[in-house]
Amino acid sequence: MGSKQKILIVDDDTNIAELISLYLTKECFDTAIVNDGSKALQVYQSYSPDLILLDLMLPGMDGYQICREVRKTSSVPIIMLSAKGEIFDKVLGLELGADDYIIKPFDSKELVARVKAVLRRFAHASTYQPKEDSILLEQNGDYVSYPGLVINQTNYSVIYQNENLDMPPKELELLYYLASHPNQVFTREQLLDHIWGYDYIGDTRTVDVHIKRLREKIKDHESWAISTVWGIGYKFEVKKG
Repeated sequence: MGSKQKILIVDDDTNIAELISLYLTKECFDTAIVNDGSKALQVYQSYSPDLILLDLMLPGMDGYQICREVRKTSSVPIIMLSAKGEIFDKVLGLELGADDYIIKPFDSKELVARVKAVLRRFAHASTYQPKEDSILLEQNGDYVSYPGLVINQTNYSVIYQNENLDMPPKELELLYYLASHPNQVFTREQLLDHIWGYDYIGDTRTVDVHIKRLREKIKDHESWAISTVWGIGYKFEVKKG
């Protein structure tokens, strides 16, 4: 039997933190609670969680700062928790590297479902180590390939310039969707609906944030590019010839 997956809960509201811990413990997760933002990074280092549930408003160091610091060295999944419902807060959280954003108060079943979904999407990408000389031969399931780029949605891996590229689940899903429909233009609304679907209520700037992050990691190739179609949306442009 494998070891339990570990969830670090960072929230200064003790009652909420204990309640979240109870929900997750019932689902066979191991949990640790931190109530002070200034201690969160220290506990993160020693506990080595598989996922962080991170409140935004914390004493000592806020959730944005913690997310920024964690992202300097790790792609561990982060789900932000906040009573703030403004679009700006959501976009800022995603831009800093959060994988999801849940508004308080939340339903316990929804919280557990999102934790499991993020962990499930992230698991393969964290463990998959391709061999440089046989990348395509090692691919199974749903994947698309272009010169210098292989995106596999089944095992959540991205191989860019013969190296395994660390990428959060939503970024990978967005890249895969665009690349699997070469030269097809999608509006921001279409991408938001397909990638985030029923479990995310945001606005189209969420798509822009993720495209920006993709472009920071993947540069345009001579035969393909992530292109903006002004006034409409985006496409994965494949150049002929």
